[in-house]
Amino acid sequence: MAGFRTRIRLGDVLVQKGIITDEQLTQALEEQKRVGGMLGEVMVTLGIVSENALVDTLCEQLGIEYLDLRKVDNIPDDIIALIPEDLIRKYVIMPVKMSSTQMNTLVVAMADPMNIFAVDDLAIVTGLQIEPVLSTTSQIKAKTDAVFGQQQAHSIAEQYKKEQDAYFNDGKKKDENAEDEARKEDVDNSPIVLLVKGVIEQAVRQRASDVHIEAFEYNVKVRYRVDGALREIVQYDKALYSAIIARIKIISGMDISEKRKPQDGRITQMVDRKEYDIRVSCLPTVFGEKVVMRIASKEGFNKNKKDLGLRPEDLVLFDNILKNPNGIILVTGPTGSGKSTTLYTALSELNTEDVNIITVEDPVEANIDGINQVHVNPKANLTFASALRSILRQDPDIIMIGEIRDNETAGIAVKAAITGHLVVSTLHTNSTAATVGRLIDMGIEPYLLGDSLVGILAQRLVRRLCPECKKPVAATPDDIRKMGLGNIENLTIYEPGGCPACDNSGYRGRIGIYEILTVTATIKRLIAKNATAEEIKKAAEQEGMSSLRTSAAKYVREGVTSVAEMMKATYSADED
Repeated sequence: MAGFRTRIRLGDVLVQKGIITDEQLTQALEEQKRVGGMLGEVMVTLGIVSENALVDTLCEQLGIEYLDLRKVDNIPDDIIALIPEDLIRKYVIMPVKMSSTQMNTLVVAMADPMNIFAVDDLAIVTGLQIEPVLSTTSQIKAKTDAVFGQQQAHSIAEQYKKEQDAYFNDGKKKDENAEDEARKEDVDNSPIVLLVKGVIEQAVRQRASDVHIEAFEYNVKVRYRVDGALREIVQYDKALYSAIIARIKIISGMDISEKRKPQDGRITQMVDRKEYDIRVSCLPTVFGEKVVMRIASKEGFNKNKKDLGLRPEDLVLFDNILKNPNGIILVTGPTGSGKSTTLYTALSELNTEDVNIITVEDPVEANIDGINQVHVNPKANLTFASALRSILRQDPDIIMIGEIRDNETAGIAVKAAITGHLVVSTLHTNSTAATVGRLIDMGIEPYLLGDSLVGILAQRLVRRLCPECKKPVAATPDDIRKMGLGNIENLTIYEPGGCPACDNSGYRGRIGIYEILTVTATIKRLIAKNATAEEIKKAAEQEGMSSLRTSAAKYVREGVTSVAEMMKATYSADED
C-alpha cells in the first residue's frame, strides 16, 4: 500500500499526457469548487475527458486494476457483511471478494483508490488488508442499489408502518378522514421521503426512461422501463401506497386531495450531481392512482448529431435539410422513439445569435440558452394555434412546434413556412411517405403542402446487443430475406446472450434508425398531385432514400442489433 500514501495529482498527470489542456484543468477545478465531488468525475461530466481515458490514466499511475462492476454477478453475502452499509455509501466502495494471491486481503472496488483515509478505515473495520481496484462511481452506486436497494426499501417501509401503527394506537379515530389527515401530516417524514428519492435515484442509475408505480388489491408494484422494456423492481405493502402517492404529488406540484381525475406534474431532481427533469402523470385506476414518471436528463437533449445514430450518409442528408432558410421539417415516429431529442439537437445546431428561435411545446422538455420557449396552457387559452399566431408577430426566423395535433396548427405551420419561416415539428406517423397523407387528411391543400415541405425524418430506436455476451450465428434464408439482401450466403449475424453487464437481457443501450425523405422537385410534384404514400415512397427510393428496414438491416449486419429488434422496430413501417 506504500504507493497509495503519495497522492497523485490527477489533473497534472492528464495535462502532462496531453489528454487535457491547462485551461480545461482550471475550468474543472473551478467547477469542482462549485459543486464538490471528485475532480475526475467533474471532468467527465463537463465532457473534458472520457471515462475510458480517466480509467486508463488512474490504473497506469496507481498500478492497480480496473474492475467493471457491471460484469460482477453475485457478490457473496459474507463479503458484503464485512463492511457496514453506511461506510459503503460514504466512501463509494464495494467489497468484491477475498484476494486469491494474498492472505487475509479483501479486494474492494473504489471510485477513489487514492483516498488513504477510506483504505485505513476499511482495514480497521474488517481486520483485513485492503487491495483497492478502480471502478466508476456510477457502477458502484448501481451495484450498491442492487445489493441494498430492496433491503433499504423494506426497512423504510417497516419503519413507516410502525410510525403509522403508533399514530393510530394513540386512541385516535381510525376512519378515512383521520387516515387522510395522518397521511398529510406524515408525508414529509423521512421514511417516505427517502423511499421516493431512492426509487428515482435507482431508476436513473439503471438508465430507466420511465418509472411505473402501480396499485393492486394487496400490494404496490414498481417497474422501470430500461431500453424500451419494462421490468419489475420491487413490491411494497399496500399500506405504503397512500403515502408514496401523496409524496410524489407534493414534490411534482399536483393537488394532493384530488384522487378522481388524472393529473400532470413535474419534478426536478439532482442525482449524482446531474440534474434530471421528471414529468409525472397520475391516473385513477380500480385499486388507486397509477403514477408514471418519465425521466429526462437535461444533458440528454443536448447531443451532437453524430451521437443520435445517424450514419454518415444520413448526416449529409440531415445537414442539407437543416440548411433550408424556410419550409417545414418534420420528425415522425411513435411515442418514445427519440423525436424530441432529434428536434432539440437540430435546434441547438441552428441556434446562433443572428436568428430568433421560438418554440411552442406541451410541455417544455428542456431549457436551451438563447431560445424563447413557450409552454402551452389550455386553461389560459394558450393553445398551439393561439401561441403560433402570437409567435408570428414576434419576428421569428425559426419556429419549433412540439407536435402538430390538429388542422388549425397544421394550417398555421404551412402558412408560416410559405411566408419565409423555417418550421420544425413532430407528427405521429409510421413512415415518411405516410406523413404527407396525414397532413392532407388534416385539411392542408396538397399544392400548399408540396410548396412548404422540405424534409421528413422518420425514426425508431432499436436496442443494442450487449458487446460482452452477444452470440454469433449463421443467418437463415428467412433472416436474409427480411433484411432485403437477396441471395447472400454464409452471413454471420448476432443474437442476444445474457450476462451481468446487461442484467441478463442480452441488450444494453439503444441506437436510432432513420428514414430521411428529402422533398425534391419530383416529390413536390407528386405531393401537389395528391399521390399515394406508396407512389411517394417509390419515387423517394428511386432517388436514393433508405427505408427504416434498410437502416436497421445495416446495424444487424454490423452486429450492433439483432433481427428480432429490426423486425419489432420496423414491422409497421415496412410490411413483412
